[in-house]
Amino acid sequence: MDNNYDSPEEGEYVYKNSKLSNVLPLWGNERSMNLNPLILTNIQSSHYFKVNLYELKTYHEVIDEIYYKVTHLEPWEKGSRRTSGQTGMCGGVRGVGAGGIVSTAYCLLYKLFTLKLTRKQLNGLITHCDSPYIRALGFMYIRYTQPPTSLLDWYEPYLDDEEEMDVKAGGGQIMRLGLILRQWLMKLEWFSTLFPRIPVPIQQKIQKHLEERFPPTTNPLNAAASGPSTGNDREDRKWDRKGGRDWGKERDREWREDHTRDYLRDDRDRENSARLYERDRREKDRDRSRDERDDRRNREKSPQRGARERSPRRERHHHSNRDKEHRHRHKHR
Repeated sequence: MDNNYDSPEEGEYVYKNSKLSNVLPLWGNERSMNLNPLILTNIQSSHYFKVNLYELKTYHEVIDEIYYKVTHLEPWEKGSRRTSGQTGMCGGVRGVGAGGIVSTAYCLLYKLFTLKLTRKQLNGLITHCDSPYIRALGFMYIRYTQPPTSLLDWYEPYLDDEEEMDVKAGGGQIMRLGLILRQWLMKLEWFSTLFPRIPVPIQQKIQKHLEERFPPTTNPLNAAASGPSTGNDREDRKWDRKGGRDWGKERDREWREDHTRDYLRDDRDRENSARLYERDRREKDRDRSRDERDDRRNREKSPQRGARERSPRRERHHHSNRDKEHRHRHKHR
């Protein structure tokens, strides 16, 4: 997009005009689009992506497909996630050891990635007027593929957008686009998957900017937790200081604790995935060794081998030698 935010001081974003290249940079893994490996595998193996979306060759054809097919923003279709028999980390956020039917929205998101969108095309997505899901997939494309330093540049003009959409598979969770974007900037979790991690210094700048633009008393993300406002916020803050409570420090501590839990959970997920992979590899090796041992044992016990050892040709040769010996003895008798 054509607007950028510079930060001469820590946490302060200043608008400036700059002509940016039409070629978009790609941040992170340029093959997987930074998607969860389980989701990416299901996308690439799905019939919808391999057959239906393969026929779509242009940017406008994919937009039309989003308009007619996308009805939610979850990564999995309703009722297809097989986590009932999974326990521990296998049934957790990262979806280790369980899958389902990947959603149309995520298939089309990855299809957009294969088209290698330009800056102009991406701006066309996030400003499209036909469907909120077209805009949402454009912003989701930004969240997955663009450098963390540019996320706020892209999202800033739309943080208070009032357009609504149902984000849940099967319906029942209406959210405004501005609130969705603020959640994507502040939280890693999105239903049963995770967005790419934002480095801590950049995350702190984004958090400070959002707190300045959307104070906690009016921030919908904190409205449910804080309850209705009493109308006397200054007196409440004085009471908090007298009681030894500092809301700013508490928010920072909660934010650090959330990020620490995210890091620890990712480490556990990686360890669990490596453990499951190693266990599957050992089981495959053990099964292969057992099959080879059984085949060798069957070949040794096979009657065909005995019959092959006592072939008719060898039997005839054995009888002919015995007849010759018998005739020789009879002749010299």
